[in-house]
Amino acid sequence: MLLSEQADRRRTFAIISHPDAGKTTLTENLLLAGGAIRMAGEVAARGERRRTTSDWMKIERDRGISVSASVMTFEYRGNVYNLLDTPGHEDFSEDTYRTLTAADCAIMVLDAAKGIEPQTLKLFEVCRLRDIPIVTFINKMDREALDPLELLDQIQDQLQLDCAPLFWPAASGQRFGGMVDLRSGDFLHYSKKTADEGLTPGESPRVELESVREQVDPSALEELEEGSEMAREMLPEINKQAFLEGHMTPVVFGTALRHFGVGELLNVLEEFAPAPRPQACEKKDQPHTLERGDKGVAGFVFKIQANMDPNHRDRVAFFRICSGEFKRGMRLKINDGKQINVHNPMMFLAQDREIAETAYAGDVIGIPNHGQLRVGDSLSESGDIKFAGIPNFAPEILRRARTKDPMKAKHLRKALESLAEEGVTQLFKPSIGSDMIVGAVGALQIEVMAERMVNEYGLDVLFEVAPYNVARWIHCDDDSVLSAFLDKNKSASGTDLDDAPVYLAKNAWDVGYAQEKNPEIRFTATKERSN
Repeated sequence: MLLSEQADRRRTFAIISHPDAGKTTLTENLLLAGGAIRMAGEVAARGERRRTTSDWMKIERDRGISVSASVMTFEYRGNVYNLLDTPGHEDFSEDTYRTLTAADCAIMVLDAAKGIEPQTLKLFEVCRLRDIPIVTFINKMDREALDPLELLDQIQDQLQLDCAPLFWPAASGQRFGGMVDLRSGDFLHYSKKTADEGLTPGESPRVELESVREQVDPSALEELEEGSEMAREMLPEINKQAFLEGHMTPVVFGTALRHFGVGELLNVLEEFAPAPRPQACEKKDQPHTLERGDKGVAGFVFKIQANMDPNHRDRVAFFRICSGEFKRGMRLKINDGKQINVHNPMMFLAQDREIAETAYAGDVIGIPNHGQLRVGDSLSESGDIKFAGIPNFAPEILRRARTKDPMKAKHLRKALESLAEEGVTQLFKPSIGSDMIVGAVGALQIEVMAERMVNEYGLDVLFEVAPYNVARWIHCDDDSVLSAFLDKNKSASGTDLDDAPVYLAKNAWDVGYAQEKNPEIRFTATKERSN
């Protein structure tokens, strides 16, 4: 098969949602419908097995949450799907942001009873920054739900996204009877079954509405007829170009727990989700657009996972391929000129990891390495391709890290640097003193870090209140002005992991005052790192 044909088969998408909207259940059943797993529960079981065999974080088991993004690949009807699962908890929003940089499309999962929730809104804004097309799945229709038009109005008003429903539901909750395909007129009948009664993945049966009229609640049918007619008259038809540009979202209703609507969602991805999109980059320091069919292998690292196998202190870089045909054993160059040999690249196939012999644009492979690669690194055969860096965001919580055993201070520094390179938290070094300041988006990140310090590094670490509450990166076009400012403010300055200068303040007022007194210096809440 030609290089361009292989790339055209790829669909790389992420799933975003507020916690408890049903993202994990939908992920599991997409894999089930796609034939990647054999029985419901294997996604959760895979996680339990992984944690058991590698002594993974106790906090995950205790809280039943995911604190790390993962990749799952499966084939469906001739296409290869790379599903990027993201943490739902807001404290891990940076990990989610990094993962979304590797996606060409996203599924937004909404709880039918709650509609747009705060974390959904935040994640959508990240998608909008990158013009990522959105498919909407309104989940839990087998429970009492908001009126469908109200849900679509929320999407329209809060996200400024035109809604094009492809299906319309027959009521919700106990009266939920299925949905009508607004394009074909077919009725997809829903009947509540348990797993023992033959729950199967895939598309729902399509029937003539008249043939099941007696099996559907009369009031549900009345709502269906009225609502579907209104939808056809008032709401726009799907426009693929508007979808690809991020202005319109196709909408599917269903219940992931009961597999209803999951097969239809996969069909929507097959029909509308884009193949790997062109990527803006620099080639030999000149603006360039990389196409998926271009011959040379090029891509970027969007995630690092350390200690997946703690016995070997491994580090796996998640590498999104943007062009070319990757082959095992290839030599790739980082943009700074360093070369790495990729001997044992991994492909993530649902619950299994296999050695990847070949991979193409859109695929995500794992590259084991010992610290050579960082989040945001660009890799290519030529070494002259550079993608836009993945931003760091200013932390909302700052803590001073201290080990209970003073003899292990050096060990602590190395461990903190390793986890900061992975992107778990950020690390700042004040200009005065030997403190190590850890920055996090939320308190749960600090708890996870403490847990990993014990399990992976054998360190009992205290995270104490820091003398600073705000961190901002500082920039100035005149190096002498910046140096003078840093010399004058040594007690409130430091560097990050990349030795970039940082202003460490007690509060936001201090930052504002410093900015007012030093107008030539820029204080920013984001920093982009690229290689």
